[in-house]
Amino acid sequence: MTSEAELRLRGIQVYETERGGDVIYHGPGQLTVYPIINLDYFKKDIHLFLRFLEEVVISLLADFGIDGMRNFGLTGVWVKNKKIASIGISVRHWITFHGLSININEYDLLNFGLIKPCGMDIKMTSLETLLREDIRMQDIKERVIRKIGRYLGLAPKTSLSLAARR
Repeated sequence: MTSEAELRLRGIQVYETERGGDVIYHGPGQLTVYPIINLDYFKKDIHLFLRFLEEVVISLLADFGIDGMRNFGLTGVWVKNKKIASIGISVRHWITFHGLSININEYDLLNFGLIKPCGMDIKMTSLETLLREDIRMQDIKERVIRKIGRYLGLAPKTSLSLAARR
C-alpha cells in the first residue's frame, strides 16, 4: 500500500469514515451513490440492503449486456475476476448512509493500484473499459435513479437526489 505522504504528493486526500469496506478510492469517473434510507419503512435487514445495492449495479450492467455478479462472501459487484462496484455502508437507528461507487469512466483506474481496494488484492475495471466506448455519466445517473426508485417501489415521478463525482 502507498504511504499517505505519497498519496498527498499525487493530490489524493485521505479521509477516515465510519463505513465498512476498508480502503476505497473515490475519484473522477466514478458514480458515487449514497442513498439515505430509513429501513424502518422497508425490511430491517442490513444484508438485504447490501444485496439491494448490488442488484442495482447488476441490473445496470445488464442494460449494457454485461454479466455482473456477486462474489460469495465479498460485498460488491464483479465482472469476471475484476471488481466494478464497491459498497460500504453504515447504519444508525436503521437509517443507512454511505453506499456504493461504480467505476464508469476509465479516468483514474490506475489510482486503485496505489491501494488495496476494499483491503483485497484485486483488479478494478470500469464500464468504459468493458464496453470500449465513451459513456455519458448523466445517462448512468438517470438509469441508477430509476432503478433505485423501482426497487424501492417508488413512483417514477418521485424525486430522488443523486450526487456524483465527475
